Amino acid sequence: MHDSLNNSPTSSRIQCSPRVIRTVIVCCALFSAISFTQTLNAQIVLPKDVLEAEQARIAVIDKATPAVVAIFPPDGRGGGSGVLISPDGITLTNYHVVEGAGPFLKCGLSDGNVYDAVLMGIDPTGDVAIIRMLGRDDFPFAPLGDSDTVKVGDWAFAMGNPFLLADDFVPTLTFGMVSGIQRYQYPAGTFLEYTDCIQVDTSINPGNSGGPLFNVNGEVVGINGRISVEKRGRVNAGAGYAISINQIKNFSDHLQSGRVVDHATLGATVRTDEFSNVIVETVIPTCSAFFHGLRAGDEIVSFGGRPVGSVNQFKNVLGIYPKGWKIPLVYRRDGERYEIYPRLEPLHSIGELIEFASAPAPAEEPEDKPENIPPIPMLPHQKAPEIPEEYAHLCESRLGYANYYYNRIKQEELLATLKSLGDYGQSSQKWTLTGNLKDGGAYRLVLADFASLFELPGDGQVFLLDSGRPETFMAGPNSSGMLMSLRELQQFLISGPEIFSEIIYIGSEPLDGVGAKVDVLSTLHEDRQIRWYFDREAKQLVGWDTKFSEDRPECGVRIPGWKTGGPYAVPQELKILVAGQPEIILHVNDMQTESVDDPKL
Repeated sequence: MHDSLNNSPTSSRIQCSPRVIRTVIVCCALFSAISFTQTLNAQIVLPKDVLEAEQARIAVIDKATPAVVAIFPPDGRGGGSGVLISPDGITLTNYHVVEGAGPFLKCGLSDGNVYDAVLMGIDPTGDVAIIRMLGRDDFPFAPLGDSDTVKVGDWAFAMGNPFLLADDFVPTLTFGMVSGIQRYQYPAGTFLEYTDCIQVDTSINPGNSGGPLFNVNGEVVGINGRISVEKRGRVNAGAGYAISINQIKNFSDHLQSGRVVDHATLGATVRTDEFSNVIVETVIPTCSAFFHGLRAGDEIVSFGGRPVGSVNQFKNVLGIYPKGWKIPLVYRRDGERYEIYPRLEPLHSIGELIEFASAPAPAEEPEDKPENIPPIPMLPHQKAPEIPEEYAHLCESRLGYANYYYNRIKQEELLATLKSLGDYGQSSQKWTLTGNLKDGGAYRLVLADFASLFELPGDGQVFLLDSGRPETFMAGPNSSGMLMSLRELQQFLISGPEIFSEIIYIGSEPLDGVGAKVDVLSTLHEDRQIRWYFDREAKQLVGWDTKFSEDRPECGVRIPGWKTGGPYAVPQELKILVAGQPEIILHVNDMQTESVDDPKL
């Protein structure tokens, strides 16, 4: 039997093909790897703080995600990103995302819903815009951080809609590191200028434009705008740039004013000398800095509270402020240091801003577009949709504005605060104020249509302004413009805004460069430009500055408080401020108004 089995044909050696052998080897290796991994995982226990940090990061991202906005222009082409910063729909984005899109847009959130949005204001130079999403008053929003605290090496994450891939409006997340701060990028084309921006290696690509850059606490520290790209196409080459949120905070109220806002210039040029000092090269003799004493040859020590060690650092600071702000500037001359608060001049003319903002813009579409991108959902139109009837009133077109509606509403709000001061009578009224100067001397101030005077009985001095003789308006003792400025207040309170040929809500600014932010109303009365300042908390007028002509410094008047209780409020004090002159403080003890039948002072 043994022999028969050995001789059987079925007892010959089994032959296996190479393919079968390879398959067996791969399976064995895979089984061994899986077994090893399971064993390794069973042995490795991540530290508790690592797990907690991971969970905290996930929680921050989950909280930030609902505030990230996908923005689409009404023609269905291109798009970008944004971030909600208030429950009533205020949304930050880039100017180039909304450029040419018209007053209404469509926006999507991670909840899958599409919302209408209206344009509020634009900053073509700084590449920032604010839109307002509509339909809710409880939008999710992200808190704003302090970009001045950002340091190189900090972790940061960007969220947005790169390459328009977020067909469900859930944003894409990229994580990286801050690789540079206070970066200055030269103007692109005619207007666009990135100053004081944050450089990151976080992946930022076309479509991320306008989206938020978060710190690890989920606070917005920047708005993503520019990238360094490879020559073959618009693909991130490893460096992205975000506009600092502190710059945007400076412009936020200006943007919500519905205007096309402008950046600033000092009215002076600077250079670096052989010792790396920043030296004033030229100063325009009609600019605020000149009136405050700045001259060619002076060394700039600090600007806006920052030390200045190069021309780029100077431009970096200058670029984060709107025109019209007063900014602290420290300069050195002959070994002496001086601190001034000049008002920043406009960088562009109104005509330049309007022309640039009106030019058509190309859609944001990458050259190396990934294949098989799903279509944008719920946006089948290829032309601008009809303005939603329920929101049509939220958009008012006017030359020089992105949306005049929001400016008009703010004007009405501030003008209402003046009416609350009381009834100051008819235009024929004469006001007589009496009191004491800061040094104790008595004064008498009379304001009337036909003439005004400021009298110091103890010194025998009389400052007279004859309304029928324009040559007396700014001549001799009246050269400071005090009487003319006080007359502006009187006419405003008696006759209201109808006396002005132009009235604009500007936004907000720190009062005199150091105080709390105040709302600013700009008016034009004949040839005089006046900026009126309103306390945002007390809802009261706290002062104004009158600009009479280019060759004269403006005259400022400040009112620390009002006495109420009678038919009209009376200033507690009048502080007169003129560049290059000592301040005058008038304590008001009494104010009388009377009808004028016989023109006597």
